[in-house]
Amino acid sequence: MSDIRNKNEGWIGVDLDGTLAQYDGFKGDDVVGEPIEPMVRQVRKWLMEGRDVRIFTARKPHPVIRKFCKDNFGKILQITNIKDHNMQAMVDDRAVGIKRNEGEPFSDDNVEQVFGDSEGWNGEDKKNEDEENGDEKNGNGDDEEKE
Repeated sequence: MSDIRNKNEGWIGVDLDGTLAQYDGFKGDDVVGEPIEPMVRQVRKWLMEGRDVRIFTARKPHPVIRKFCKDNFGKILQITNIKDHNMQAMVDDRAVGIKRNEGEPFSDDNVEQVFGDSEGWNGEDKKNEDEENGDEKNGNGDDEEKE
């Protein structure tokens, strides 16, 4: 796998719906939401740095996606739904960032955003794990002292 810090290797995959463009459910192949400006700015920055940025989407390549690219980036980016060993990073609203070779998420917030809660991640119930470690909470959020 290539290193994201090496700007001359690999490519960055950026999701379209919900990441680069507003998304409120699939409306058809010919409909793309309004640009999400913070992400559009980030892609422009990567492109200015000479990075290979691709649209990484479940959609089929469609003229409306090419138009979105031309309108927002001044050029048509490659559109794919296939990752390979040269992909340095994937930026996606549905992804959970995982620590390499550990299987643990970078943050519970990320897990909650995707799954609705982080309880039971990896088959473990965090509440039960906390209680076993003596980290019980009383009803008002204060730590209870153990005797």
